[in-house]
Amino acid sequence: MTAVPDRAHPRPDPVLALALAADLDAADFRSDPLRRLWGEEADDALGRGLREPILRALASRDDPLPTLGRLWVLGMPQPLPAVQRALARVGVDGIIALGLARLDGATVVPEALIRPQSFVDADGVGEWWIASDLDETALGTSLPADHVLGVGGASRTLAELIIPASVERALDLGTGCGIQALLVSRHAQTVVATDISARALAYAELNAQLNGVRNVEFRLGSLFEPVAGEAFDLIVSNPPFVITPRATGVPEYEYRDGGLIGDALVERFLRTAPQHLAPGGVAQLLGNWESRGGVDGLERVRTWLPEDLDVWLIQREQLSPLGYAELWIRDGGTLPRDAGFTGLLRAWLDDFTTRGVTAIGFGYVLLRRPARADAQPLRRFETLAQPVSDLGRALGAGLAAHDALAGGIPDRLIVAPDVTEARHHMPGSEDPSVIELRQGGGFARTISVDSALAGFVGACDGELSVGQIIAALADLFEVPLAEMRADMEPRIRRLVADGLLVPAE
Repeated sequence: MTAVPDRAHPRPDPVLALALAADLDAADFRSDPLRRLWGEEADDALGRGLREPILRALASRDDPLPTLGRLWVLGMPQPLPAVQRALARVGVDGIIALGLARLDGATVVPEALIRPQSFVDADGVGEWWIASDLDETALGTSLPADHVLGVGGASRTLAELIIPASVERALDLGTGCGIQALLVSRHAQTVVATDISARALAYAELNAQLNGVRNVEFRLGSLFEPVAGEAFDLIVSNPPFVITPRATGVPEYEYRDGGLIGDALVERFLRTAPQHLAPGGVAQLLGNWESRGGVDGLERVRTWLPEDLDVWLIQREQLSPLGYAELWIRDGGTLPRDAGFTGLLRAWLDDFTTRGVTAIGFGYVLLRRPARADAQPLRRFETLAQPVSDLGRALGAGLAAHDALAGGIPDRLIVAPDVTEARHHMPGSEDPSVIELRQGGGFARTISVDSALAGFVGACDGELSVGQIIAALADLFEVPLAEMRADMEPRIRRLVADGLLVPAE
């Protein structure tokens, strides 16, 4: 890969990384032992940028786990003898050669963080060691523009979204510290990880070496330029989608700011990604989109995508220009009490006003190139505000349901195991005024139904066919069969599409 400038910067080396991994393993440098070492409350406090509770819990202990915890979880200098004892295999010279620390007299000064990151996927539970740049707490100042972020909330969100299916070729576009590439490598034969930042690619390559992952190739370049002419079965991306004004004095961070105006980076990704999808291939990403000029953001995104492509867009939240500006100014480390806050806020609001932006949406986009050219494409654009879970499986099930419905409603259906029914009665009334079907997992949808549809769902045990159940309901409610079928079938299709009813095996 491209040579990296010689500064406080990771320098991947497979032999040294293997030795470091052995030392981390010997010290039991993992999430659970660290939490037990300093306690749940102190661990939670670290997420808020507070190191003092952990330091008080560790006191003066200098055995390997506390030493490495202070050095690479907190990013604090440690005495040379303690670090030498903790890193007997790689040695202090080894971590200096890797660009992870430097010597200042008899003190080892960290140049990076290394933090354990747990994960759960279809193959089980695991954990990676993830190296990244020192954070604001460790630096004691704001982040540099080329900061390489560790595993944050957006990374975890994207990881949960990825459909757990085995693929031959995968692309992680904008890999950052490499966490998505590592996760995808567990169910892909080969992974290509790209980034515009050589510094980020160095971290990603080191993290692959540190965790023994060998099926990832790293390429430097912007967006799809490093993979021109190539197609993939899976594309994942947590791109630098934050909408940042291109104005003097506004800091730009490589990990979050794409350098384009407004939501142009997400638009460019969505317009280009289909060209790199193999038949049946899926692309999944996080993004922002603007509502502007009287056009809702979801409608604007719809116009960016070809009609023959499967598209599923889920908007999770929508912020006003003021709310959005404040969120990302704070994220950059500038608070309302700071001298530069008002100037940054003015720049953000002026930028939104110039384009007539009224709201900014955030959410997930799934694209799929249908395996068959004559397939009816999926087109779902929706807003879901409720808590959700296990989204990778839910999205995969949604695609499978769409494919199953292409041939009509399946002959026999059963109720998904996480579905419950709630009936609400007015006082003194025998008949329910509201009947709801509630999904316990996935998208956690709540769907109001009438007595006929509730009766249909209640009869879906895989024994009777859809036609038999509809015929029985037509007799029960004394409605002509054709009329009952015309009323029920669209609503049954929705329940299948939403995962409340699934085809019987």
